[in-house]
Parts: sequence; structure tokens; C-alpha cells
Amino acid sequence: MMMKKIQMQTPIVELDGDEMTRILWKMIKAELITPFVDLKSEYYDLGLVHREETKDAVTVEASNAIARLGVGVKCATITPNEQRMSEYNLSEKYKSPNGTLRAILDGTVFRTPICIDCIKPVVKNWKKPITIARHAYGDIYKATEFRVPEKGKAELVFTGENGTNFRQTIYDFECPGVIQGLYNKDNSIKSFARSCFNYALDAKEDLWFSAKDTISKKYDQTFRDIFQEIFENEFKEKFAEAGIIYFYTLIDDAIARVIRSEGGFIWACKNYDGDVMSDMISTAFGSLAMMTSVLVSPDGKYEYEAAHGTVTRHYYKYLKGEETSTNPMATIFAWSGALSKRGELDGNKELEAFGHNLEKACFETLNSGIMTKDLVHLAEGIEAKAVSSEEFIKIIRAHLQEDLKLD
Repeated sequence: MMMKKIQMQTPIVELDGDEMTRILWKMIKAELITPFVDLKSEYYDLGLVHREETKDAVTVEASNAIARLGVGVKCATITPNEQRMSEYNLSEKYKSPNGTLRAILDGTVFRTPICIDCIKPVVKNWKKPITIARHAYGDIYKATEFRVPEKGKAELVFTGENGTNFRQTIYDFECPGVIQGLYNKDNSIKSFARSCFNYALDAKEDLWFSAKDTISKKYDQTFRDIFQEIFENEFKEKFAEAGIIYFYTLIDDAIARVIRSEGGFIWACKNYDGDVMSDMISTAFGSLAMMTSVLVSPDGKYEYEAAHGTVTRHYYKYLKGEETSTNPMATIFAWSGALSKRGELDGNKELEAFGHNLEKACFETLNSGIMTKDLVHLAEGIEAKAVSSEEFIKIIRAHLQEDLKLD
């Protein structure tokens, strides 16, 4: 007998996206969410076509909705380049939707690999997932840059509101070159630090922070000092009670420690470092398609998504009517994470448990050897079978029904 659908008290914010992930989004909702949950969501279409129609106002509206309701789930979206400008006939090169979300929510991105026994990490001593905590503001993503066309002096100038003036020579160019100006804000770094410390307490895992303050004696040193001050004043005793530790180390030392470790910790990185290292971690654990991503604000707002992009190559195959075997795991985990968090925040135990059961059904499917093509060649010790995305999702549904004790 089919059970009564699980009820929701508060909506989640649903952010639709682009290309193949948009197709998977629809499948996941139809097969794995709406048959079991009376889904309440505020829907925002962040597909590039609608972003053009609204001149990207929809992205700001969606971000503010997450700030208001507390939990969002997002499909992968396109950040347009020159090719996309022509392909979608865009009036402007819109900014990354993720960048807008991060700026409005003042959030930190936590990315964690989805691990299964039959896919071993490339680094053989890794036994537990490694979570990358990526600062989501400033650095090269907000940089000002230009080509230097000729000989001349480049200067760094600051004019304070009260008339303070600093001027420092960057370089006396004897030939053409390039120049870039980075910035960050104490308030954003403080939010980053608090998000990391709180996440570590929730996960009950050690927190590492790495930068390069020996070279960047002002920029990176500011990050290190703010982290240490907040830890000493607000979190030191809490960490001791939880039996976890925090420490800072240079990023080159951190990489060596990470490779030698067994995993099972959170590695906090500045924006660009986190961008690169999360790709390294996901690839070493198996696949970027097996990487969760959650944006956490310092005041406890959450936005869940997959760590990968819109899978353009598969989308073009899909448009030709060809069968695809695109891995939906990270997108499913975005839904499970958002629903579990909504249940947790609302005290809705049924909804919270449903999110966990959905993840369990995914693991049961993978551990039985049923996989998408990207994982088959990575599997060890089992007989793996590649199936289409649609078939994969339907098999997960069968396991989910069994776990929920439904006919």
C-alpha cells in the first residue's frame, strides 16, 4: 500500500538550471521526490533563457528567497562565455549565478565526495571523505585587471573616506605586461571563519586552514589572523568539548599532509585555492559527478547543489535522441540534503528521514553494481553494469520504495 505523502511545513527554494542537468532535475523530481513528498517549493528558473528574459533579476530574487526561507536546492547553471553569448543570443555576459548566491548569502561552499566501497580513491591511504571549505567571495573572482600596453609605472592607490591616501609602486614596466588587483573584506573573512568552525562542530571533524602568509604578508596574513582571533574568542572551548582540533598551516604543507592522511577532516581554503583543490579531491576520490556542494551562510542559511556543471556534451546527444548515461548522484544528493535540512530545521522527522533514505537507496543501487558509464571503469571487486540515466533513477526508486516499505 502506498503511504501518505510526507508533508512539509515550510517551502524550500527550487532553482532550476540548464542543459542535461535540467533534464535530470525533472526526472529526479518525478521519480524520487514528488511520489513520496508533498513538495512545497518556491520555483525560480535560472536557466539561461529565463535569465536573459529577466536580465538576471531572477537570480537575485532566488538568492533573497533562500535568505528568507533558509533552504534552497539548485540545479547546475551556465556561466556564459563568448560562445554562449552567440548560442543563446544574450544581450550581456551574465555573471555566475553561484557567485551572486554566494555574495548575497555571504556563504561558504563545503564540497564533500560521495564515497562507495567499490570505488577506491587514487590516494590509497584515504579511508574517509575530505571536505573542502571554499571561501566564496573576492580574490580573482572579483579582481580588476587589464593589459599593460607599454612601458610605464603601475601603482596601487587607496583613498580613504576621511582623506587617507596610500600609494605604492607595483612595478615599473619596461615592456607590455598584465596587471591584476585583488581584494577581500574583513566581514566576509569573518563570516567564512565562523561558517567553517560551525560546520566542523556539526560534522565533529577537525578543521584545517591553509594559505600562503609567508609570501602574501598582508592579504593571506589577514585571513590567518582573523581565523585565529575568532577561534580563540568564540570556538576554542567548543572544539575542546567536541574533541576536535583547529590548526593553520601553509598550503604547500597542507597538500603534503592531505596526501599522507586518512581523510575525515575539513580543509578550509581561500576562494581560488578551494576551487582548484575541490576538483583535485573529487577526481582523486573518483568523479566530480560524485561530489556534493552546500553553501552555508554564517546565520544558518543553506543552498544545496551538485559540484559539477551542466554536462553539455550529453545534452547535445540527448537533443539528437540518443540515450545518455549521465551520473545524477550529486544532483540527487542536493535534493536529499535540502529536504533533510528542511526537516531538521522544521522539526519534521519524517522529511529528515526521507532525505537519509533517499541517499541509502542510491548507495544500495551503486553497491549492487548498477551504475552510470562514468563509474563502471572505476569499480573494483564487483560486476558493474552501465545503465542509462533514466534506468538508474528508476532502480533507485525501487530501492527507495523497498526501504520505505512501500508496495
